[in-house]
Amino acid sequence: MPEAASTQATIGNSEFDRDTALTRREPGVYDIDLSAGWTIINAVNGGYLLAVLGRALADALPHADPFTISAHYLTASQPGPAVVRTSVVRTGRTLSTGQASLFQYDEQGREVERIRVLASYGDLDTLPDDVRTTAKPPAIPPMDQCFGPQDSPAPVPGSSAITERLMIKLDPSTLGWALGAPSGKGEMRAWFGLADGRDADPFSLLLAVDALPPTAFELGIKGWVPTVELTVHVRSRPAQGPLRVSITTRNLAGGFLEEDAEVWDSAGRLVAQSRQLARVRLG
Repeated sequence: MPEAASTQATIGNSEFDRDTALTRREPGVYDIDLSAGWTIINAVNGGYLLAVLGRALADALPHADPFTISAHYLTASQPGPAVVRTSVVRTGRTLSTGQASLFQYDEQGREVERIRVLASYGDLDTLPDDVRTTAKPPAIPPMDQCFGPQDSPAPVPGSSAITERLMIKLDPSTLGWALGAPSGKGEMRAWFGLADGRDADPFSLLLAVDALPPTAFELGIKGWVPTVELTVHVRSRPAQGPLRVSITTRNLAGGFLEEDAEVWDSAGRLVAQSRQLARVRLG
């Protein structure tokens, strides 16, 4: 069960940190037991998995902060033992690039690759403060006017253990699907944090971009929407406080859709962006 909200967790000392921590077996090889606490419809959430791989690369590379990370999800990961293998592609003064793969074992004991990642890392604290942008934070009602999974009168499609570990308050205008009246707009907006009160950092941003209900729900599509590919750009170290997450889909075609996400911190800064390609089951 998640930690009690009355004892606020801190970065480095929270359930998220413990469940993404790896044990270095040898240089470039890490062991981890993937937690069942981060599952969606019996599969491990893609954002949680990206954070696991992100932490492995932070240990393997000379730079600590993910700037851009692209993941291809090859097969569905399950709770239980896994191995992460990393390799250094290039190291430089301001950026280092590496790749990583996560493996599990099938019933015959053979390794199955679940995810493959290519990423570039740097030091977010060395970036200049200059910002020139036309992007604007999403307009979301105050948190006390938004709704979370615990407010649903019936089980939410796709809800599972991960919802107990997240603080998600959804914009009512993106909740038509929960009332049987999806808007058809392909939008999802919410306040976001970890349920134990841990503040956001670059690794929890990798979770945040993939933690909201799928935009497919607002398009009238139910069920699992598995990620095919997910790229995240971390733009700044987030300030303390809740995040605002906005996700949009403009094109569903051929059984695939894109989700474009923006994550804004409490200081009004755009701290992460992502695009993912996901598969939907029509009919």
